[in-house]
Amino acid sequence: MNIVVCVKQVVDTEAEKRLDPESWRLDRSVDCVLNPYDEYAVEEALLLKEAHEGEVTVLCMGPEEADDAIRKALAMGADSAVHVSDAALAGSDVMGTAYALAEALKTLQFDLVIFGNRSTDGETGCVPAAVAELLGLPLLSSLAKVEVDGSSLAVHRETELGYVAYECPLPAVVSVIKGINEPRYPTMKGILGAKRKPVDVKDAASLGLDGARIGLAGAATRVITARVAEARKAGVKIEDEGDGAKKIADFLASEKLV
Repeated sequence: MNIVVCVKQVVDTEAEKRLDPESWRLDRSVDCVLNPYDEYAVEEALLLKEAHEGEVTVLCMGPEEADDAIRKALAMGADSAVHVSDAALAGSDVMGTAYALAEALKTLQFDLVIFGNRSTDGETGCVPAAVAELLGLPLLSSLAKVEVDGSSLAVHRETELGYVAYECPLPAVVSVIKGINEPRYPTMKGILGAKRKPVDVKDAASLGLDGARIGLAGAATRVITARVAEARKAGVKIEDEGDGAKKIADFLASEKLV
């Protein structure tokens, strides 16, 4: 069974996020990491590989620096990677990203494509659906369970009321939620081995990408302006000296909350 996991390098969740005032794009000059949701996607691919044999390929669209995120996925146990990297791709929106990934996927043989449910920077959660649409494949999203039985897929999709069971034929595109599994930590052997695993770097020309559909110029959406959120103000502290209830009531009344 051949599985492709689409991953992304994102700004570290602990880092201060800010937009470049010139381009209104996310400033990625701070520490960046493998998208946390993608770690669950990589782990799910590895579990399926262990159960059904085959290979796991990592696919990433991003700048040269995204190699760090790719190497982490390889250190976890993925077999190889494809890195789509080109300055022309900078500023691509959801559809531009999905287009580039879909074209890269067309060069690979796969039974299943796995995404994390969303990225911690864009937070749209729409790329898996867009890729599935461009490839003409079924999409099963927000999955809490994935099982393969021969040439079919059986899954549990998380909803607000529980989960719904679905089945579909392979090949397919899926996205998995945080908590579907427990991502493994890369071992020292895995980290050293990742340095020797093949990473095929492809640019826009090698994939035959239409320049009008990628990058900032090809984006159908863009940020026009932004502002820094106001710092959170300290709350009102009420000390109870036997009259705490009255003080709270008076405060709520002064704020016209009661």
